[in-house]
Amino acid sequence: MHAPSASPRQLLQYVLDDDLDAALDAGLMDYAPQPGDAALDPQHPDLPQRLAQAQQRLRTAWAARARYRARAVRLARRAAEREARRAPPPAPDRKPALPPAAAAILARAQAKARQP
Repeated sequence: MHAPSASPRQLLQYVLDDDLDAALDAGLMDYAPQPGDAALDPQHPDLPQRLAQAQQRLRTAWAARARYRARAVRLARRAAEREARRAPPPAPDRKPALPPAAAAILARAQAKARQP
């Protein structure tokens, strides 16, 4: 991991402004609480907790997105398999069989032709 390019106070400001893209670009996910971070901003002594919560929310959202994408792939595969089962089998290269009535007539004619 690379070192964050913004101070924890700046990361917190991005999070408070709901500018998560800027926070991510500035190294939010690389932030690790350090001793004394709580004293960096007297107005926000919960700075380390807020940044950790933002990291956790992002991880949760990314995991949900990954599950959604995996589900979409799985559903598409199942639909393709279902469609393949529904498709008629490929036609054989031989002529189709005669209907039963026609086959019976042909059999009688062949039997009659073999009689002396």
